[in-house]
Amino acid sequence: MIVPDEIEQYAEAHTTPHSELLAELTDETMRDLSSPQMLAGTIEGRFLELLVYALGAKRVLELGTFSGYSALSMAAGLSEGGHIHTCEANEEHAEVARRYISQSPYADRITVHNGPALETIERLEGEWDFVFIDADKRNYSNYFEFLLPRMAARGLMAFDNTLWSGAVLEDDKNESDNTRAIKELNDRLASDPRVTAVLLTVRDGVTLVKRNS
Repeated sequence: MIVPDEIEQYAEAHTTPHSELLAELTDETMRDLSSPQMLAGTIEGRFLELLVYALGAKRVLELGTFSGYSALSMAAGLSEGGHIHTCEANEEHAEVARRYISQSPYADRITVHNGPALETIERLEGEWDFVFIDADKRNYSNYFEFLLPRMAARGLMAFDNTLWSGAVLEDDKNESDNTRAIKELNDRLASDPRVTAVLLTVRDGVTLVKRNS
């Protein structure tokens, strides 16, 4: 988390609670899956839901399903007839997500694709109203370049973890490959004339991007 724990707790206490199903998903994720900190959680989940709702999005793409929390959150904001395609490389995570999605009211609105995200999105045609990217950090710039031309006129792209627990402030000689990839993306988005971007201090940093006309 970037903000102090007390502020994060206050914000969560004043955010509409997640559903009983998402509470069960959260409990299982925290108990049984590796890297449970990747779970979106109540604040970011509601944030994504409201973004999808405000956009009136019908075609949503997610890269990095994990256990399905963010996909289920976004599904609650979909316009009638909308659909989410979510990509997950880890089969165990994909199966957990499918199990919870099948129990939800949105089972017919979410398709989980198991495999490398770049290979999956090459097969998926058409424009996207909203794209949420929370997959392997070293491909963030590749995802950006591949998907930018396929954003709808009023579409938004969101990148998760763009503050990387504050590691973006570290000296270059100490940075990991993931930190370097995120810093390079952040620098690119801030200076790319093709887009307008804002980096928000939501959880571990979320950057919103729109394509300029």
